[in-house]
Amino acid sequence: MNTSDILLQALYLFILAIPVACIAWTVTHEEVFREPREYCIKRSKEGKTIATRKFFYLFTCEYCFSHYVTLLMLIITGYKLLYTDWRGYLIAGFALVWIANVYMSLFGMIRIDIKKEKLECEAVEEEIKKKE
Repeated sequence: MNTSDILLQALYLFILAIPVACIAWTVTHEEVFREPREYCIKRSKEGKTIATRKFFYLFTCEYCFSHYVTLLMLIITGYKLLYTDWRGYLIAGFALVWIANVYMSLFGMIRIDIKKEKLECEAVEEEIKKKE
């Protein structure tokens, strides 16, 4: 394997991690999936068996869910990292999960900063209205 192959694989890694992160974040955090997520949260806490509780927990945790999204992405794309056999799938899978979770962590921090700034602006606007 030459240097350009490795660079191309690395590029694919960082690109494929984007949809993994996007799907995992959307399912586990966004309003569009709130009702199914609330159902899964309830079942993960009140399930009768440990298998039931763990199965439903997977849909509430972005880290856990990203493993399954990654598996689906590997099946769809056939992406392998460093090796051309099963080891390439294994390494690619864990690398994709890790990069996707870095993306989600950064996204989460950015959203918190945006929310904080919005609340600060609203507080300033409220203060201005009180003075008027």
